[in-house]
Amino acid sequence: MSARTECRHYASRTIAPQEIVQRCRLDVAGSVPFACPADCVFFEPRSISDAGWGGPSGPPA
Repeated sequence: MSARTECRHYASRTIAPQEIVQRCRLDVAGSVPFACPADCVFFEPRSISDAGWGGPSGPPA
């Protein structure tokens, strides 16, 4: 299983061109840091907001 990108604790970093490291910030994956346990008790949905983003009419005033 791969890292759950919809989790609040998901992190990714580009370390070289074409190479991306994905992991859990809490390091609860054990021996496979880039995979999430299927029944992870630390899973929290990522909150997405539009704060600071410009809509169809342009950037916020």
